[in-house]
Amino acid sequence: MKRIPILLMMLMVAASQMLAGGTLELQDVARGKFRSQRMAALRPAQDGESYLQISPDGQRIEQYSFKTGKLVSTLLDLQDTHGAKVRNIENYIVSPDGKRLLIQTESNYIYRRSFTAKYYIYDIQNKKLETLSDGGPQRAPLFSPDGLQVAFVRDNNIFLVKLLYNNAESQITKDGKFNEVINGVPDWVYEEEFSTAQSMAFTPDSKQLCWIRYDESQVKEFCFPLYRGANPANDQYADYPGLYAYKYPIAGEQNSKVSVMSYDIKSHKTRTLSVPLDADGYIPRIKTYPLADAEGQGSSQIIVMTMNRHQDCLRLYAVNALSTLSQLILEETADKYVKEEVLEQLQLTPQHILLPSDRSGFMHLYLYTIGGQLVRQVEQGDYEVSDVYGYDEVTGDTYFASHANGATEQQVFVAHKNGKVECLTPKAGWSSAIFSKNYKYFINTWSDMNTPTTYSLHEGKKQTAVLIDNKALSEKLSQYQIGTRELFTFTTGDGVQLNGWMVKPADFSASKRYPVIMYQYGGPGSQQVRNAWDIGMCGAGAIMEQYLCQQGYICVCVDNRGTGGRGADFEKSVYMKLGELESRDQVEAALWLGRQSYVDKDRIGIWGWSYGGWNTLMSMSEGRNAFAAGVAIAPPTSWRYYDTIYSERYMRTPQENADGYDRVNPIARAGQLHGALLLCHGLADDNVHFRNTAEYTEALVQADKDFRQVTYTNRNHSIYGGNTRLHLYRQAINHFNEKLKD
Repeated sequence: MKRIPILLMMLMVAASQMLAGGTLELQDVARGKFRSQRMAALRPAQDGESYLQISPDGQRIEQYSFKTGKLVSTLLDLQDTHGAKVRNIENYIVSPDGKRLLIQTESNYIYRRSFTAKYYIYDIQNKKLETLSDGGPQRAPLFSPDGLQVAFVRDNNIFLVKLLYNNAESQITKDGKFNEVINGVPDWVYEEEFSTAQSMAFTPDSKQLCWIRYDESQVKEFCFPLYRGANPANDQYADYPGLYAYKYPIAGEQNSKVSVMSYDIKSHKTRTLSVPLDADGYIPRIKTYPLADAEGQGSSQIIVMTMNRHQDCLRLYAVNALSTLSQLILEETADKYVKEEVLEQLQLTPQHILLPSDRSGFMHLYLYTIGGQLVRQVEQGDYEVSDVYGYDEVTGDTYFASHANGATEQQVFVAHKNGKVECLTPKAGWSSAIFSKNYKYFINTWSDMNTPTTYSLHEGKKQTAVLIDNKALSEKLSQYQIGTRELFTFTTGDGVQLNGWMVKPADFSASKRYPVIMYQYGGPGSQQVRNAWDIGMCGAGAIMEQYLCQQGYICVCVDNRGTGGRGADFEKSVYMKLGELESRDQVEAALWLGRQSYVDKDRIGIWGWSYGGWNTLMSMSEGRNAFAAGVAIAPPTSWRYYDTIYSERYMRTPQENADGYDRVNPIARAGQLHGALLLCHGLADDNVHFRNTAEYTEALVQADKDFRQVTYTNRNHSIYGGNTRLHLYRQAINHFNEKLKD
């Protein structure tokens, strides 16, 4: 046989690869090579005609026209300031009067939402930068409504800076102490489960500062070890390990005792406000009373939200910071629980309250007066409102996003005062919006399963400019073998129709039988099956799934019962028995896949993270043995080990629902585990403690079940840092390759 010169052979191979498309590398997937371009720290400006954003290099805060998308001015350029020096801008807060900025830099995260940072006050007119405080990093800074004061938290105490008095700093509270009392920022469980990092509010007249005080002295501690590790290294633990202990109330145990306080800035008097609250109730939010004119009635009031421990009753109070008296203005009750999203999406305007509620069986919007009288239901139908953008006091129009075109779609709508509802973004896919202050313009963020995210400017229904199209990412991906992404539905043996997406290899052949890897999350109200770009284990157009397809797999995701977008009955069907219906549906999905001619039913795997890890374990031990292999990352294994607010929202307390807690969990099902299992967990997971994996593996050992386990030193729930994420993914994929490939 005639030998082909090596150089010619190399050229032929290269040409063949270019023709067929390149192969994805796992390290590129894990390290974000295929992330889409985004707009950083986007804020609508006060003028209603422009928006602000941080420049890509983090050196400037720039102002752009909402109408044209063109640069109007540069509010801050770090190369053109005097006073203090700042290396880069991580985030910013605009004062209510628009005259000053708070610049955030050198951030250090504590938990999911909380962090300390160095903040600087920037005067836009004179271009001067000054430190907010020289006493150490700050947390959760808050401008007063008049823009002349800034409150912040340090070491669990509140401080106040007066900008007109040479930034004079005073300490408002002195009882704050780690693991005992917290002022002005939430404790761990409030932060995690009520999605908040701020617990302060000024009165509209800027004369009173109010805050939530958390007494966690009686909450039991949880602790985990810390080692020296690497990337970063904790040198203080080089000889002996350390220990991190913090207050973490598990299901059925005692929470922080909460109260609302006020401080009279002129008289320096502190008061405890009289807010009606059950002994074990919650105060998830306080807000400034929404007055257009701070001199009017209510200028000394704030809004306080309370919930009972079952979280099936939300109350809004108008509370006077001077008299300390409260007035109930609105009460929302639910058959099972009031969704946590209601707290975040509820809107306050000078004359109205816009309340999301699923009282009809679907999440819709209800307009109330600021005094709590129902004006009207804003819109209606058999669909879910998924986000709330606001109510225009001038026109009576309400702006929101919904799944009116199907659960896997999201569009932006306006509901007019006369009841007419218009779609502002009719294009199929997944749209969200950031509106100008006057609702005249908005920036639309849109994508679908096959198109990276685009940012465009809109004036009403008209698109006026494209800001980011991510064509460079599309061109980059076109150089690789990219498989098809498609949505599908099927009906389970229980008669339930479920939504899913599927990624097939670029060289898919219907005559072959492929192994399948199912990715899922499946937790209450979540939604993974969307006609959107940011889907899959790593987002970015299901890029991890594309990688797996190149390894010879088909990848699938199915949203089980309990997930969002399909109404209260579908979502809340899992109440009091988390895991039972979810795992049943995942098994049904695997069985349905196994009946497809192109799937090898004996080579189906499943994986997921957090609740997805729980769902993986529950599905692998459901009893019908549908999975040959699985990977559970940072999984809960018993809701008895998880926090009060989340667990009890869906399960009530263990004292009330012992059967739900003890019968329906992976530990109770350990003897039924079927398939090759890999468990991965971070030892410093403050959210889903390593305890979950430790207790579960002991149950597996006693049930004589084989498994593999990988632990990550000093890593939290996100399991990242240095080479960690790449290592994690490689272990999971190697496990699947060993157990699912021929």
